[in-house]
Amino acid sequence: MNGENAMRPQAAAMMALLNEPVLRTVAGCGDALGARLIEEGEFEIGFASGSSVSAHRLALPDMDQLTFPEMRDAVEVIIAAAPSVLWVADGDAGYGNAISLQKTIRTYARAGAAAVVIEDKVWPRPIGNGGTKQVVDRDVARLRCRTALQACREEGILLIASTRARPSRGFEEALARVQDFVEEGADILFLESPHTEDEMRRYVEACQGRPSQVIRTPTGKHFMPSDEELVEFGIRVVAYPLDLMACTIHAIRAALAGIKGGPKPPMATPAEIATAVRLTEYLALEERLS
Repeated sequence: MNGENAMRPQAAAMMALLNEPVLRTVAGCGDALGARLIEEGEFEIGFASGSSVSAHRLALPDMDQLTFPEMRDAVEVIIAAAPSVLWVADGDAGYGNAISLQKTIRTYARAGAAAVVIEDKVWPRPIGNGGTKQVVDRDVARLRCRTALQACREEGILLIASTRARPSRGFEEALARVQDFVEEGADILFLESPHTEDEMRRYVEACQGRPSQVIRTPTGKHFMPSDEELVEFGIRVVAYPLDLMACTIHAIRAALAGIKGGPKPPMATPAEIATAVRLTEYLALEERLS
């Protein structure tokens, strides 16, 4: 893309949605079938979730075992499987140094992503902390945001600047990072794990009118009000990065128990399977090309 103002159509469409005073629900997935079903469910925005990709592809936790080539491939197939969805791609901490960070963003943009998430965690994750995410110092986090934003502007996509500082460094430090990211020009903000209503309100206020995001996960223990309350606070995005993956685990276990002689769980009909994998579209294309 040439010039900082040349925003890609999918990024412009996403920003138009998020500028409306409406709470947008974002479904996350880690594979092409999940993406296809998100599209079938008529979600406007989807999330190529690193934690879901790590689970689907490696059967490992989201603790920096997933490499950039593996994540890149997942993002590409997810977007290709559901092109009508506006996709947010999980950029983690950029998968390396500042040059690697920009490469990650450019790769996702050219795959068709509308936005990329970049967070302020230490990468790779130090071992011996019981899985707790550690974050880089504030000045490094601000520089990472600036570096990411440069690539996003050049590629014409949106930056979601994320801070994970609340659990390890406290709310005031996390809030200061949100303010830094706003000053740098990030398009969308995410402060992980606000603990109280007051913290969430202050987080939204610090965004200065820019869209703010929260997440809901099956294992989440942080403050999470109802959708109605989120709207009242001014939150614009609520994302579900793990629900499809969590349901998949339950469904596969139930199916395996049925195969071994237990009760059969609900299953898709042949027609439903054909719809999910777009059999009719494939056969029509085959006919045209034969």
